[in-house]
Amino acid sequence: MDLLNTLVDKGLRRESPTREEALAVLATSDDDLLDVVAAAGKVRRHWFGRRVKLNYLVNLKSGLCPEDCSYCSQRLGSKAEILKYTWLKPDQASAAAAAGVSGGAKRVCLVASGRGPTDRDVDRVSDTIKAIKEQNGDVEVCACLGLLSDGQAERLREAGADAYNHNLNTSEATYGDITTTHTYADRVDTVNKAHAAGLSACSGLIAGMGESDEDLVDVVFSLRELDPDSVPVNFLIPMEGTPLAKEWHLTPQRCLRILAMTRFVCPDVEVRIAGGREVHLRTMQPLALHLANSIFLGDYLTSEGQAGHADLEMIADAGFEVEGAGEVTLPEHRASARGGGCGSHADGGGCGSHTGADGETAGAGGCGSHAGGGVCAPASASTPAPVRPAEEPRTDLVAVRRRGAGTDLAPNA
Repeated sequence: MDLLNTLVDKGLRRESPTREEALAVLATSDDDLLDVVAAAGKVRRHWFGRRVKLNYLVNLKSGLCPEDCSYCSQRLGSKAEILKYTWLKPDQASAAAAAGVSGGAKRVCLVASGRGPTDRDVDRVSDTIKAIKEQNGDVEVCACLGLLSDGQAERLREAGADAYNHNLNTSEATYGDITTTHTYADRVDTVNKAHAAGLSACSGLIAGMGESDEDLVDVVFSLRELDPDSVPVNFLIPMEGTPLAKEWHLTPQRCLRILAMTRFVCPDVEVRIAGGREVHLRTMQPLALHLANSIFLGDYLTSEGQAGHADLEMIADAGFEVEGAGEVTLPEHRASARGGGCGSHADGGGCGSHTGADGETAGAGGCGSHAGGGVCAPASASTPAPVRPAEEPRTDLVAVRRRGAGTDLAPNA
């Protein structure tokens, strides 16, 4: 297919596809899906080999958020029966982080619900970052605390934070349809504050909220312009008790096309499969590793994910390897000039509120609540699972997190 050959050539040169080419990827047929995955996989392997970076979420403060993001189980007015608790103490957060690191996570993402941190909150998180770094000196720490005020990104950087996450989530044109308590421009401003403070910027999207192909292309091209080092791709989990509880628009095939399009637009950036992969990609998760070079290990913020050991087995069975602590994730040109060279920049390069944090689309997740913590399986060997139509909502795969941070139960890592 001429389109795919063109996109591979552009990806290897870190050159941007056109909007028309990006839209064409989303419009490909199921008959061409494996060709699309193979083409985007060439770009992924060129820049990242067969390495998969593992990330681990720690929800520092859960629920009771004053923002009204429609996709979020922690939103104002949410009826979702999630865990609700105030700030974890530094030693509690450090213990939770250690579980993820022992499971192979290279980055720990510290997330707190709310519009944005107060200066006292920044002090709390700074103490937590220091505690984690003292226990696990090599681990990367990414903070996700919502909208930042002037000077807060610098303080987090001084405390030892390596990165800051704040997702754009959807296109600017449709942003007001999902959130009214802050603006798209507010989110862009926070990502720019993180960049300016010397933090590695992390910003991504949520797919499956009823957006059009044009919206998806708009947000990915906007991310390219912002030039984050990592782009988490979340797939909406329609949580009961949220306004988007009935929005089930994704199929495994569409999720793969979205990941492929993101890889072509952001060829040399860490593309992370975030919330919802277990629910929407299901048995096709291994194919997604040919497109993304990063995933979350275990559970998400308010929902359960695939068991950590199942994640590791999946990576190995698919022929990939977990990225080690001593390995540099980003290609040399990005690692040496953090945030440079990925799009419409001088060197001609190519990528370019807690709500919406990595994995939060989730207040969702997958099947880790089953016996043994693994993926869904029939109740017994003699009772085969019923065959479901591909488009049927898989509410059976959505499980509220009841372990790990904020509980007395061991985390899933």
